[in-house]
Amino acid sequence: MSTDRADRLPSAWTVHTFRADVTIPIGHPCMGGGIAPARIVVDPLEAIGFVLAGGTLTKPIVFVSVDWCEIRNDSYDAWRAELAAAAGTDPERVLVTTIHQHDAPVVDIGAQRLLEARNATGAVCDIAFAQASVGPVARALAMALERPGRRVSHVGIGKAMVDRVASNRRFVLPDGSISYHRTSASQDPEAHVAPEGTIDPWLRTLSFWDDDQPLLALSSYAVHPMSYYGTGEVSADFIGIARRVRQQALPEVVQIYASGCSGNVTAGKYNDGARSNRPVLAARIETAMAAAWAATHRQPLVSASFHSIPLRFEPRTGAGHTPTDLEARIANNADPFDECLAALALSWQERARAGRPIDLPVLELGPAVLVLLPGEAYVEYQLLAQRLRPDAFVMALGYGESATGYIPTALQIAEDDENLGAWYWVSGTAEQVLSDGLRAALATTATGGQ
Repeated sequence: MSTDRADRLPSAWTVHTFRADVTIPIGHPCMGGGIAPARIVVDPLEAIGFVLAGGTLTKPIVFVSVDWCEIRNDSYDAWRAELAAAAGTDPERVLVTTIHQHDAPVVDIGAQRLLEARNATGAVCDIAFAQASVGPVARALAMALERPGRRVSHVGIGKAMVDRVASNRRFVLPDGSISYHRTSASQDPEAHVAPEGTIDPWLRTLSFWDDDQPLLALSSYAVHPMSYYGTGEVSADFIGIARRVRQQALPEVVQIYASGCSGNVTAGKYNDGARSNRPVLAARIETAMAAAWAATHRQPLVSASFHSIPLRFEPRTGAGHTPTDLEARIANNADPFDECLAALALSWQERARAGRPIDLPVLELGPAVLVLLPGEAYVEYQLLAQRLRPDAFVMALGYGESATGYIPTALQIAEDDENLGAWYWVSGTAEQVLSDGLRAALATTATGGQ
């Protein structure tokens, strides 16, 4: 476990911001081969981040949010290693998160190599693009560090409720039975009239300031970030629109967005997939961003700490998910996407068998705590993180190392959540692993990272 001590005399904190275009080429798979490949770029995909250094931090912290669906396994490690080298820090101190738009790539070089070695017809990603794509991000980071950093004297925290965007996949039908069929673009009228269910209604914004000059705003909300998708129209979707509107409104304040723990939260109550809904959802998010900004209050940054807890998830190995079953699914060549799913599962199982844990990093910045969870963690874990630190402004993010796929709780497993069929690669012990990890991580943070 890596830790920083929070009891050193602080010197000046500095922040450097960077951004790079990470748009996929035409023809590249989207959502790991599960939907139509890229045929047109509606708006670019970006990686936007910052490097925070100085003060009580022993080494720099890198944070970057990427307009991709997921980054997994060896590919995730490669991103962290290359950005760490550019920043002069350790890979575990690099926090990489994806926003999880679906007209965007899933990058897992190991899974793609498995497919190519078996002459499969499915494709998760293009290896050459996947290997090269982090280069522009690392160069943008390095160029940012060549310029003077901005002093960080204060952190700001603010939040606002989001109007009519998020809803849980789970809803109760009129006959009392349970449905999990509230997708991002729901056609079922019952999904629209049923209550929102378990969500986190708040959008949170963490900001860095140089006295009264705002420098950076990191906003987060727990919802699958899709309006319509699957037609090969590459886009950052309604989240990208909202972020860019905020950037235009506050051109001197770098705007970053990261998705919260939203594996089981979609816009499906308020979205039927009509194209006209994309700007509507974007406006609602942007309105909440503006309200959170207006509600922000600053506090001097007098201490900061970082640490990381290793998580060891067990792979899912039931029928269809043993290594032999997964190999057979690739060999059948009957369904290209099922080949991709099997390869993603095998890539994760190889990682788990090698004993490589998944990090749960925590950054405490005075009144704020930032924790990055793996995979498609369900919103219950975000709510748990907040309960564990009632003294702090907790920003729990999802879609860090995404090798796990969905991370449900025992309730969803017991109720046969239909979303846990394919994109779900951990065993039923995952709730215990992640919950215990959060308790250890946030309890440690509460004592200053000692």
